[in-house]
Formats: sequence, C-alpha cells, structure tokens
Amino acid sequence: MELQEEKLSRAISAFSRRKILHLLADESMTVKDIAHQTKMSVSLASRHLKFLYDLGFLSVEKKYPHKYYSLKVKEIRNLLTVYDRVIQKL
Repeated sequence: MELQEEKLSRAISAFSRRKILHLLADESMTVKDIAHQTKMSVSLASRHLKFLYDLGFLSVEKKYPHKYYSLKVKEIRNLLTVYDRVIQKL
C-alpha cells in the first residue's frame, strides 16, 4: 500500500502532470494535443506521459499513426478536484 501512495503522490505533486491528468479526465488525447493544450513542448509532454504511464495511471491505445492516452483510473478526477481546492486554500 505504501508504494501505491508514493506513486500517487509523485503523479500529482507536479503542476504540469496535474494539468495533463485533468485533460485526460475528459477525453483521450495524443501527445501533440496535450502539448498544445498545456503549452509544453512535445518532448516535455511526452516525458510526463511516460512517467504517468510507468506509474500505472494511464492507458495507451494505438491507432495508427497516433497513440491516444487516457486515464486508467477515472476516480482520479475527484482526487484532483479536491487537491486543487486544498491548494487554493493554503
């Protein structure tokens, strides 16, 4: 259980990763779509996506010629909402 908590903490601790998770809560997206929406470079968005995928938070569906990323655990949307509210109150 402790490892899972550490994974969750690492996934949502960075503002950039939270932005990506928020986007993927609504729809599946390609790395280029995510980079455009977050104003990140494709390279940086790709690194964040790999990190989140390796932690087990994302699913990938390959539809030639693109990969579409989506949330593996949809309940993370609720956690992100609460997290954002707490951050605003600090």
